[in-house]
Amino acid sequence: MSAAPADTSAPPQFSETVDVQAMPRVLARLTRLAARHPGRAAAAVACALGAAIFNLFMPRLLGQAVDQAGHLLGDAHAAATTTQQTLAITALLIVGACTVRGLLTGLQGYYGETLAQRVAYDLRLGFYDKLQQLSFGYHDRIHTGELIARGMLDLEGVRAFLEFGVLRFITLALLLGVGSWRLLGVDFSLGLLALSFVPFVLVIAVGAGLRLRVSWQRLQKMMAELTLRMEENLQGMRVVRAFHARRFEMGRFDAVSGPALRLSNARITERMGSVSLMNFIYYISMGLVLWVGGRRVASGELSVGALTEFLTFITILQQPLRQVGMIVNASARATGSGARLFEVLDAQPEIADAPGAAELPAGPKTLRFENVSFRYGEGKRQVLDGVSFEVAPGKVLGIVGVPGSGKSTIAHLVPRFYDVGSGRITLGGHDLRDITLASLRREVALVQQENFLFDTTVHDNVAYAAPDAQGEDVAAAAGVAQIHEHVARLPQGYRTRVGERGAALSGGQRQRMTIARGLLGNPSVVILDDSTAAIDTVTERKVREAVSHACRDAATIIIAHRLGALRHADEIIVLAEGRIAERGTHAQLLGHDGHYAALWRLQQSERDEAEAPLEFRKVGT
Repeated sequence: MSAAPADTSAPPQFSETVDVQAMPRVLARLTRLAARHPGRAAAAVACALGAAIFNLFMPRLLGQAVDQAGHLLGDAHAAATTTQQTLAITALLIVGACTVRGLLTGLQGYYGETLAQRVAYDLRLGFYDKLQQLSFGYHDRIHTGELIARGMLDLEGVRAFLEFGVLRFITLALLLGVGSWRLLGVDFSLGLLALSFVPFVLVIAVGAGLRLRVSWQRLQKMMAELTLRMEENLQGMRVVRAFHARRFEMGRFDAVSGPALRLSNARITERMGSVSLMNFIYYISMGLVLWVGGRRVASGELSVGALTEFLTFITILQQPLRQVGMIVNASARATGSGARLFEVLDAQPEIADAPGAAELPAGPKTLRFENVSFRYGEGKRQVLDGVSFEVAPGKVLGIVGVPGSGKSTIAHLVPRFYDVGSGRITLGGHDLRDITLASLRREVALVQQENFLFDTTVHDNVAYAAPDAQGEDVAAAAGVAQIHEHVARLPQGYRTRVGERGAALSGGQRQRMTIARGLLGNPSVVILDDSTAAIDTVTERKVREAVSHACRDAATIIIAHRLGALRHADEIIVLAEGRIAERGTHAQLLGHDGHYAALWRLQQSERDEAEAPLEFRKVGT
């Protein structure tokens, strides 16, 4: 087939830059998603605020304790008992504040994680549901491994921001705002000195966070490529083993894995360098506060308790400030991850129900192509050009043609995987664009050339089109497809698992199972797109006869390369470059002595040659 059509939205791509302008919009949207769970969100924010408030009590309480201990040491008379009692109360308050802070911190982590997991759950379901809705053109252009990587890594980026970034920002803002007000109120100049490390640490942390984010996006792109290569290797494992290509595949994999390792090491160097620099500036600030504050304590301008309060607050503030880089990193990552997720979630599928689309009633219907033309996107070649035909209930239409002539395109247009470019397709007199997709696809059974099976039981694979089907219905459909006897001999019968992509079955058995799956829903249109190519001729004849009987009220289209499968079709059309070059019955087309007759003679001669006995001749020396 030719390239797929352009979708209504471009597929999201991994970027190696941080879109700062998009950050407020994307993060606000993520926050609104969290607000859909007000109970968890309110509990997480309340616990974060409460933990920060009790954290702010600690410097003041410790300062008071130091001053009280000093008074106790300096007064050995009547006031000593009162001071001891006061010191004991302060100690109990410190223990109580630490206990409550620890409890609130634990609850903050619990509610924050449950909230983030719930939002991730909503996004995961929405993302998966959107993938089911998007058009075939969208999926044709994006590798499944890339979508999987985006659905895993980007969802994790959003979850991490909601779990850590938002709550840590709230805690830091409260600590820095209230704590700065308190220190500047006690001693303005010493407060400025105590807070002098804050702007330097903020600049270092923000810069490191942005650089780490850019490098993470590069690493994410590499991991997505690794996912693609691993998926491709696992799917083609038999080819790899057949050609002894293990060393070649290891080289391909290491060509991406090696740079990913070097980039990961560079990220470690960046992170440790920024942390070391922030620690150095922090200890310089603490040393200056201790030196200047100690001189003021010695001169009587400041109490030891007040100096303790300053030093304790700097210690408390150190860890949240060092986490600014993590907050920036998480915010930038969530911006990129959220934007990519929202691009998918906001994408509108090309093929969707029109406003007021009607339900297609059940029952036999005539399928009609009326001057249908189609191309896969603007600027692409015309795949179908003015194709017209009709298939009435109980009739069989055969379609033949060279590869690329448009046979499978016809098969994909009937269930409306794509929309026609011009002309129209009707089923029972209804334009396909005027009926709901669900009712249309219930009435159309497309058995495609690719015989894909799910890694589940035989029963579930056959019953995929009708999950509520009873066992006897599944067995009947399998009987039509000439697979029932084989299934009955399996160890667990219809409860036997078929393995990944039906690996436990032969190619012909997989094709017969897909035929059974297509026939189960009692469709009014049956399309067999070269679906018997892997079946031997004897079994193919049995399948064709059984399908003909089972679909006696359905409009049937058979696309085949083996013309013997079409001999009994009511009409055969021969496609050439997207147009109908010939049409008629098998006998009429042979009489025309055109494309069909030439192809028939070629296949007959190939069959005769294949059936002729081999002659072994001794080669002379």
